[in-house]
Amino acid sequence: MKISGRKFLVTGGTGFIGSSLVKSLVESGATVRSLDNDSRGSRRRLGKTASDVELITGDIRDAGAVMQAAKGMDSICHLAYVNGTEFFYTKPDLVLDVAVRGMVNVIDATLGQNVGELVLASSSEVYQTPPTVPTDETVPLSVPDPLNPRYSYGGGKIIAELMALNYGRAHIPRVLVFRPHNAYGIDMGWEHVIPQLAMRTARLQQAAGAKSKKVQLPIQGTGQERRSFIYIDDLVSGVMKVIEKGEHLGIYHVGTTDEVTIAELAREIGHALGVEVEVVPGKLQPGGTQRRCPDITKLRALGFAPRTGLREGVETTARWYAEHLDQAPPPDPAK
Repeated sequence: MKISGRKFLVTGGTGFIGSSLVKSLVESGATVRSLDNDSRGSRRRLGKTASDVELITGDIRDAGAVMQAAKGMDSICHLAYVNGTEFFYTKPDLVLDVAVRGMVNVIDATLGQNVGELVLASSSEVYQTPPTVPTDETVPLSVPDPLNPRYSYGGGKIIAELMALNYGRAHIPRVLVFRPHNAYGIDMGWEHVIPQLAMRTARLQQAAGAKSKKVQLPIQGTGQERRSFIYIDDLVSGVMKVIEKGEHLGIYHVGTTDEVTIAELAREIGHALGVEVEVVPGKLQPGGTQRRCPDITKLRALGFAPRTGLREGVETTARWYAEHLDQAPPPDPAK
């Protein structure tokens, strides 16, 4: 389905992924409206594109605001959510409130305004610890322990998927679900693994002095935990393929199949900042998975191929965070 000439509402449109999607939609000729309360988003992420977007400040939990924002739209891309691993543990009630109340409001607005398409951003966190890696879209979703607050995030995404897909069967002409796998890039927030490792490394480098070329970097876990990371430009390219070519009720992984250990990632960050990193293992947060990597066969069939290698993407991202240390929250002494 072509994008040019269509009208899109992007919830969470000033967030990290949302703002990049907004820019890509505008560049493709779409008319775009953004709904975000800017609690973690920022209009600066849109840059010059902001003047081409209808920006609405509102909370996804406000049913009236969502209903009004959906008026006249051809598609709703629902990305509004509370992301950042530390929030899963410290604010699980907020994570779930935004997830569930927000999804109810989006479904109601889709139906109430006769919007023909709903595109839902899910997450690799719906799998937690997948039984097979690389993991395809048919692997069972799970909440291993309802008492662990970490699963507030993945649990909320599972609920959102169930609602989108089941309402889509009977009431919404086209429903698409994409599951990002560890997207990263500049200005993505302060609470994620790459920004946190970059900022810790930069601070250690500053403390050690200009002559020091080696730092000891404390991390969570052994460092042998494995992930695959996708640069933001590639992620949005994949999402655009889903919107253009995805099938109704289709679920698509968006990521890369290039795996890296957290220790290797830390050393790549050190390389970007011109310092040798020696990893100091620590305790892994309860519920942290040992390995996560997507099978992206379905997305490749739509014509997707990631272009940004880990070294290139990490270099850009790590240097940005090192240059913006003065804007970062103060480090938590407990970490």
